[in-house]
Amino acid sequence: MTIKAINSSDSYSLLKEGLKASSLRGKAIANNIANINTRNYKRDTVVFEENLNKAISDFKLKKTNSKHLENGDNLGNITLAKDTSTSMRSDGNNVDLDIEKTNQASNTLKFNALVQQASGKLNNISYIIRGGR
Repeated sequence: MTIKAINSSDSYSLLKEGLKASSLRGKAIANNIANINTRNYKRDTVVFEENLNKAISDFKLKKTNSKHLENGDNLGNITLAKDTSTSMRSDGNNVDLDIEKTNQASNTLKFNALVQQASGKLNNISYIIRGGR
């Protein structure tokens, strides 16, 4: 996920939104796996990174200096979408267990990376508050 330069408070907000998206994605994947044998079930997907990239590329402010801040109010919306693509299965279900397991592993790695980033930010703030001790 490529992110353009944003300020510190926006990056923390972005981390929080990323964690929310990752949590929702985990629930969606678990729901997909639980419904693997449900007739005509269509898998859920979470759309966050695409919305974030669109929000960043669509929003333009005139800046006279590269260090000017962007408006971080809309860092990307988290949406839950149904994958209505056709199914190879005769029962109309489009859940593929191998894909869901791969998505689950990928989501776990993303979540852990976001937690480490958030923890690092909080440790830095704590260090500053303690006066460098």
